[in-house]
Amino acid sequence: MTEKARAAAAASRAKESRSTEGDTRRQVMLLLLKDGPVTASYLGKRLGLSAAGVRRHLDILVGEDLTEVVHRRPHPKYGEPAGRGRPAKHFRLTDKGRAQFGHAYDELASEALTALREVGGSAAVKQFAKARMERLLADVEPLVQEDESVEEIAAELAAALDNHGYAATVTSAGHGVQICQHHCPVAHVAAEHPELCEAEQEVFSALLGKHVQPLASIADGHGICTTNIPLTPIFNQRN
Repeated sequence: MTEKARAAAAASRAKESRSTEGDTRRQVMLLLLKDGPVTASYLGKRLGLSAAGVRRHLDILVGEDLTEVVHRRPHPKYGEPAGRGRPAKHFRLTDKGRAQFGHAYDELASEALTALREVGGSAAVKQFAKARMERLLADVEPLVQEDESVEEIAAELAAALDNHGYAATVTSAGHGVQICQHHCPVAHVAAEHPELCEAEQEVFSALLGKHVQPLASIADGHGICTTNIPLTPIFNQRN
């Protein structure tokens, strides 16, 4: 192999290595978006990486202000054993890190909704928001019979949201289930136009056949959007 060929091969390997590392850090950030705050050990187990390998990626993300360190007690949900002593070191995305997953066209969208409000009022904005959310969730069949599973419909709803960038999950919570959106692509717009969140809840309620309870919202400054769905024996019949 000539010197030129060796140099080209080395450059190719370096480029491939950078691409692979970039993909891995993207996976780390996606797990932090969905499950954070979590430990380096948790990330290593999920991604099949060594502790040293995960810490190297986390150090880079912290250095780039995409991730930050928080201290809290272990959580059994993530297989973290409870114990005494100092709280475990956990990692979560910063606002800059969350922004990597997209806030495209926020300013344009907000201006368009403001113009719509000026023409048709809040009702027009809400009608638009509701139609948009119905399109996003068009593949989810609404619950229409009392013996159908709310949990299954909620899981389908979360999967549809996840496909549209909302990083959605479903968890059990007491006498209900919760849909958790760990990212909101329109959070900045929704902060100025709360009709988006109101319309989302109405669509959720229509699909699930019952009243839902919004508990937290990224648009209001929380780290997650949480919607509680009570599992009660009372079924809301449609008219």
